[in-house]
Amino acid sequence: MEFRHLRYFIALAEELHFGRAAERLGLTQPPLSVAIQQLEASVGARLFDRDSRGVRLTPAGEAFRGSASALLARAEEACAQARDVQAGEVGRLRLGFVGSTLFHGLSAWLLAFQAARPKVEVIVVELNSQDQIDALLGEELDLGLVHTDRLPPTLASQPLYSEPFFACLPAGHALAALDAIPLAALSDQPFILFSRKGSPDYHARIVEICRQHGFYPRLQHEGRHWLSVVSLVSQGLGVSIVPAAFQQAGIQGAVFRPLAESIEPSAVFAAWRTDAAGVLRERFLAARPGT
Repeated sequence: MEFRHLRYFIALAEELHFGRAAERLGLTQPPLSVAIQQLEASVGARLFDRDSRGVRLTPAGEAFRGSASALLARAEEACAQARDVQAGEVGRLRLGFVGSTLFHGLSAWLLAFQAARPKVEVIVVELNSQDQIDALLGEELDLGLVHTDRLPPTLASQPLYSEPFFACLPAGHALAALDAIPLAALSDQPFILFSRKGSPDYHARIVEICRQHGFYPRLQHEGRHWLSVVSLVSQGLGVSIVPAAFQQAGIQGAVFRPLAESIEPSAVFAAWRTDAAGVLRERFLAARPGT
């Protein structure tokens, strides 16, 4: 039994006329007759009575009609679902993100994507860059938004945006009165940095910025998330150098000042496995506002 046999059967059951059913199917009558005979042989029951009065469904044909229609409908649904998956209209996207992306339009990005593709399930989890890299390698994420493009060879990336670094200071700090902070002025300050374990590349980047300006930061505390770093600064436990986006975090007790020196900005990258299917990933990246 083939699906074409079921389509031919349904057409004949609705038309009850070989000529009209054949015309509807784009066939001549003889191939339709042969196909119906093949179907009856496969089913093991006569499905139509044919005589001088015309064509009628037998009781077996009436019983078969409902199941045949359901089978065809399910086959059509399966084909439509496969096409939707290929087109990125359905499926599941597991997305990791670093906290700074919340202040660069991540919410609007997610809303735009889900409005365009409501059948796609998006699972969002905040992780630092290293945890995202590990999750991508372990096939626990489909796409990561990370602070580094220094990735294992099985991962690929593309830049999303960059932003300047700012000094983050307790509100009552003497340096907070300055419009811009010379990096050297931070040389004797206790530092709160992003965890080396959470993002080795980013941690090293901040240390290197300081080293290039004549000192190594005097590390006092580490945080696994940038908001933790800013919160510790707001409580007077030290100073930090953070992406400018965290000015929007609204954490009382922390102030942000631009750095007096020109330094390479902080960057965010999209990262993914090179061997993973990419339709949903491509659709999501294309949905980013402003792209």
